[in-house]
Amino acid sequence: MGRIIVHIFGKPKDNNLASIIDDYSNRIISRGIIVKIYSDKKDNNNYEKYLTNLKGNLIILDENGTQKTSKELSNLISQISLGNETVNFAIGPPDGFSNKLKNISITQISLSRMTLTHEMAACILLEQIYRATEIIRGGPYHRE
Repeated sequence: MGRIIVHIFGKPKDNNLASIIDDYSNRIISRGIIVKIYSDKKDNNNYEKYLTNLKGNLIILDENGTQKTSKELSNLISQISLGNETVNFAIGPPDGFSNKLKNISITQISLSRMTLTHEMAACILLEQIYRATEIIRGGPYHRE
């Protein structure tokens, strides 16, 4: 069974956003999805080095990435769950990722054509991962 790990750059400063991140992290942990917050906000290079050395595949969030519907994300999550690979989703840093990291990622996903703070992107991604797991389960959370 494939594992999903979400990596977030920096502990959120905004208490409201931190609360949302905690809420959705707690909802998805029971589904085998791990959320890791990289606490060294001062050093983008160390975060990229950390991501480069991860085992498994890397999907980064980038404003120029491919946009997906909730259903498309649920299909991706389902495929990951059925596979054997660990898939790492990575958010941040505020100034984006280097071209080197973009080149080693298996894909890049955009949450919106608008620019979002990395903290807001974390909230949206975690909510969408939760929604994807609810779609897979057939739960009432997602409505069409």
